[in-house]
Amino acid sequence: MSRKKDPGRTADAGNAAVAPASAAEIAAKQKTLRYQIKKNKTCYAMLAPFFILFFLFTVLPVLMSVFFSFTYFNMLEMPTFNGWNNYIKLFLEDDIFMIALKNTLIFAVITGPISYILCLLFAWIINDFKGPLRTFLTLIFYAPSICGNAYMVWSLILTGDRYGYLNGILLRLGIIDEAISWMKTEKYVLPMLIIVQLWLSLGTGFLSFIAGLQTVDKNLYEAAALDGVKNRWQELWYVTLPAMKPQLMFGAVMQITQSFAVADISVQLAGNPSVNYAGATVVTHLLDYGSTRFEMGYASAIATVLFLLMVGTNQLVQRVLRRVGE
Repeated sequence: MSRKKDPGRTADAGNAAVAPASAAEIAAKQKTLRYQIKKNKTCYAMLAPFFILFFLFTVLPVLMSVFFSFTYFNMLEMPTFNGWNNYIKLFLEDDIFMIALKNTLIFAVITGPISYILCLLFAWIINDFKGPLRTFLTLIFYAPSICGNAYMVWSLILTGDRYGYLNGILLRLGIIDEAISWMKTEKYVLPMLIIVQLWLSLGTGFLSFIAGLQTVDKNLYEAAALDGVKNRWQELWYVTLPAMKPQLMFGAVMQITQSFAVADISVQLAGNPSVNYAGATVVTHLLDYGSTRFEMGYASAIATVLFLLMVGTNQLVQRVLRRVGE
């Protein structure tokens, strides 16, 4: 006995068969960039001013620097393409750049990790104090990085005659027999600049660590104690540092930038050029070609090398910080 087909049931079955395909299409459509922009257009509109400024004053200058690094450009004539000549000259013919690169790497290897650890250590200690005392100690440690007369103070300390503070103290203690020209003697220039850099290094990264430590949930320490954490160092490694990874990353970026971009300290204390280029850095070499000689193509090649060096170091530090707390 044959049954009549119900048209409604057949239509429902057809719709059921089509529905999954439609849902898949809708899901695929929702993943597209166009749909997301349309859905969150208000947020993108509010972020647009920042993105525009970031592109104009950060991304675009970097791209232009990379472009000009392959040209000869003296600011008076139109840039002419010269291929890899600037980079060949930089690494094979420019002896001063190699000295500056060596000094910059020494700065970065010594001042970068040490200043980063000091920022974290002092922030961790200061965070245990309460109220006005914590604010006062934060100001004391942060003040050198924003002090406008810092270079003048260190110029007085490192004055090369017997009236310089450092020479006066060492002469009075009998450690030296005659005054030392600290910034005019090649072997003393770089160590003194490193000391000054470390003194100035407790800056924005230090403040970010203070802020990060204050946002750590206190309940985490109680839970860690139940799990077997017994002392402050274990709390720091397994609880505090993992809870403030964003601040750790920000502080690392700031310290990398600061350690590789050393220039003002060398120019103000040792001069540019310094004696036998003992205080030369990549940035002072860049300023020489960019601001004095106006060889913008060559200066752009120097800037590009410095940029790649910073990016590579930043990626390495990020890999290390991801292992914090493991």
